[in-house]
Amino acid sequence: MPGSNQRVRILDGIAGAASATGLAVIIDVFRAFTVTPWLFHRGAARVIPVASEAEARAERVGCPGAMLAGERNGRRLAGFDLGNSPAEVAHSDLTGKTVIQRTSAGTQGLMGATGAEQVLTASFVNAGAVARYVAQSSAGDVCLVAMGWNGVEATIEDRLCAEYLRDLLRGGEPRYVTIRARICADPSGAKFPDPDQPWFPPEDLDYCLDLDRFDFVIELDRATGARPQLVCRRCSDVA
Repeated sequence: MPGSNQRVRILDGIAGAASATGLAVIIDVFRAFTVTPWLFHRGAARVIPVASEAEARAERVGCPGAMLAGERNGRRLAGFDLGNSPAEVAHSDLTGKTVIQRTSAGTQGLMGATGAEQVLTASFVNAGAVARYVAQSSAGDVCLVAMGWNGVEATIEDRLCAEYLRDLLRGGEPRYVTIRARICADPSGAKFPDPDQPWFPPEDLDYCLDLDRFDFVIELDRATGARPQLVCRRCSDVA
């Protein structure tokens, strides 16, 4: 699997996204980029990432019928149709819908990676597909950006996902059972069963750690003159 002559770096948070070059992989396991593949799987026709709540609301004015999905500090934003829960999205019918997505880490990284030539999202649910796609690409510089909590505080799930992707790209065979156990034992994973934090439903933990649930990657399409949006790609789409 390893891509020939690829330089792979792990970066952190919003600052890391801003410094990323070449092919940037923006990682948000809990929960933005677990949610995004589920949006497409449940039928969304378009997913438009934005950085701010105000931008999301303004974007919907020009997209009649669009749905808003997003959070601040893990909690669904007031008036938004969906929060940031993959379990919620997995039980929603989004056929033909445009979804405008705003999160505190993931979409911040996407919109901030302006120095990268190509930008992908990633989490464990499509990690294998991301690694294959990157390995088959012509990118010489690969930046794996672990977004962490609110894009400023490192979290174990994003860091381990970045290391998992790096090891796959180097031809390794990382033990996911060990990775999963470490995440579940960490306070970052323990917040899901916590009844005092109901905005992190317990079932979301399994959704977020469902390794290779999807066989596609998601790319930020920044075609000139068009609003950046997320699109699905498969390894066969690599030029």
